[in-house]
This record gives sequence, C-alpha cells and structure tokens, in this order.
Amino acid sequence: MYKLTGKVQHYAWGGTAYIPALLGINNTAQQPYAEYWMGAHNSNPSIVQWNENKGMALNELIKEDAPEWLGEKVARQFGELPYLFKVLDVKDMLSIQVHPSKAEAEKGFARENEAGIPLNAPHRNYKDDNHKPEVMLALSEFWLLHGFKEKKLLLQTLQQTEAFKILLPVFEKEGYYGLYKQVMELPQATVDGMLEPLLHQSEPLYKANQLSKSDPAYWACKTVTSHNGNYTGIDRGVFSIYFFNIVQLHPGQAIFQGAGVPHAYLEGQNIELMSNSDNVLRGGLTPKHIDVPELLKHTLFEGIVPQIMNGEEKEAETVYHCPVPDFEVSKIMPDKQTTYRHTAFSAEILLIAEGEADMATPVQTLHLKKGESVLVGAAETYTISTDTRAVLYKAGVPKQIQL
Repeated sequence: MYKLTGKVQHYAWGGTAYIPALLGINNTAQQPYAEYWMGAHNSNPSIVQWNENKGMALNELIKEDAPEWLGEKVARQFGELPYLFKVLDVKDMLSIQVHPSKAEAEKGFARENEAGIPLNAPHRNYKDDNHKPEVMLALSEFWLLHGFKEKKLLLQTLQQTEAFKILLPVFEKEGYYGLYKQVMELPQATVDGMLEPLLHQSEPLYKANQLSKSDPAYWACKTVTSHNGNYTGIDRGVFSIYFFNIVQLHPGQAIFQGAGVPHAYLEGQNIELMSNSDNVLRGGLTPKHIDVPELLKHTLFEGIVPQIMNGEEKEAETVYHCPVPDFEVSKIMPDKQTTYRHTAFSAEILLIAEGEADMATPVQTLHLKKGESVLVGAAETYTISTDTRAVLYKAGVPKQIQL
C-alpha cells in the first residue's frame, strides 16, 4: 500500500476551481484543470510514492512484477492495470464521441502504426490498442448526451422542429445510420442554413435564462454563445444534441457507456473509470481532430433508453457493477461508527474526496487527507476508519473475471 500521485490534464474545456480545490492547489493563473488521471496509461502514468523523495511510474512498477500487483488471474488476462481512474470537471461541452471495440482498436492502432503516424499526432485516432468502455459517477448535478433517442422520440424531434422536417424522409427510409450520415456529411453552408433559424429563435430565450437544461436548445445555444453569436461555421455537433438522449444525473448516480454508444459530457463534475485507453473518435463540438468516416464505422445506430445506476449498497460502501471484466467503481463512506474492511482482489486505487481517514494494513497505516490517493496491491487486506466522516472512491477489478 503506497500513496499515489496522479497527473492533471489541462484541456480547454475544464473548470478552474474544482480539481485545484480537491488537490489543494492554488490556481492563481486560472488555468483549466479538466482531468486528474490515476492509473498506468503509458502516456501519463501516476507516480507511486515510496517516500517523500522517491517514486516510480506505476506502469513501470507493474511491468516489473504484474502478478504481484495485479494478481495471477488479472495479470494473465490483461498483462497490465486494466483501468484508468479519473476526476473530471466539465465547464464547457466535450466532443461528440464514440469509443471503438477491442478488436477494432487493435486493427486501427496497427493500421496507423503501419502508416507511420506518430502517437502524439493531432490527427491520430488510435492512441493504443485497447477498447474504452467507461462508467461515470456524478459528483455534482451532471448533464450528458448518451446514445440516440428511441425511434418514437426521435421522430417527434424531427416532426416538431421546423429545421429538421426535411430530414424525416431520410430517417423513415434509411434509419439512424442514414440520418446521421447525412447530417455529418452535409456541406458547411447547408449546416449553417438549417441550424441558423433554429439558433436565432432560441438564443433570446437562452440569454434570458428561460430554457431548461433538459431542452436541447439550451445546449445548442451554449455552443453558439461560446463563438460570440456567430451563426456561420455552426458546429454540426448541434444535430447530435437534438438526436441524442439528454441525461441528468444527481450526485451518487452513475451511467455506463459501452463501445459504440455515442455520447458527450455537457456540464458538471464526475468520477470516471474506464479501460486503460485513450482512444476517442470525435464527431463535433471540439477543435480536436474529427474523423466522420471512422466515427460512422464504429457508432451504435439504434435507439436506447439510458440506464441510470444507483449502485448496490453494502456496509459503508456503494458498488457500481459494470458489464465488463476490466473495472468496477465504488463509493466508500466510513464514519465514527463504521469501519470499512476489505481484501483487494487485484490492484486498487482509492481517492479521498472529502474529510480525512486512516487506511491500515496489518503492517502499516497511512493517514489520508482530501485529494490524496493510494495504490493497494492484490490480496492486501486493509481497513479505512475515521473520527468524523470521509468519502472515498475506489477503482478495482471485479472478482467475476472472465478467464
């Protein structure tokens, strides 16, 4: 059991206050703090702190002795820490995106390697050969786009939105794929012509604070006001805002997003846990590389009903089970009366988000303060106790691992 130091990502969409407050950083420069990574991804591994002056990259530590840290079963199946643990602060909308399956990620990564595209090239789609299913757990009121609306709801959107009525025959004849392919491949002038009247009508209501966040017009207008009210060059990601489900999560609620489910984070703070990957195929609402043909190739073109997870409550812990063998996330809440006791199945990472706590194994005790994180090795037994109240989030691998 060792303290762990993660890595901050300063993406432009991040907020300036939440992550600095969590980590105890004075952000006088008002730099965006978008993500805090805790994991062993080769592009940005966390540092295992042997002591105050000495540390080691987590990916290198696991390479030296994967069975010791991961356990025999996980080491055999994955060969590396199978997840990446994050805190996100979403101030501005993230890109419309899809994550590839494992098989497609392997093919795409090999293809771009053979083409000689550098790993850090801005136009690269595949940063590694892994899939990227993910679960997010809301720390605040959180808004996101998640999958296409069911057919009945999408038909209502097309019928009731004047700008989209022209798309009704396309959807009725060619379904989700035909509809989405059409809007994603329209000339920019046509995109502007379709969306300008819609935004012009909605923006006064948005500026008067008369639009609900459950209304796609709210988020569509937010994309425009961030471009100084300029109605030319409108981001075609606006179509997705109307075609996808808008989901609101309350603190403590979670949602899982598998390969192919189109989505975008809109606003709020969350805990995010995913497979150990950084593969993102983007389709809009971003200045980053957009590859529409690749996005269309991997998108799940069907209507879905978002499945909000409230977790399974156990003593001092709420567990959010996910339909993948790579990861599982939980919220741990010890108090004066309740001590959390657990034996790690594989390597675990814990982050203390509120309060202070003592974390103890039979041979050592670590005192944890807000913002600190800890690495625990496979088969290690530990307890978490507090004199007041604490909230921790834990990433691990489920025991029901597929061999």
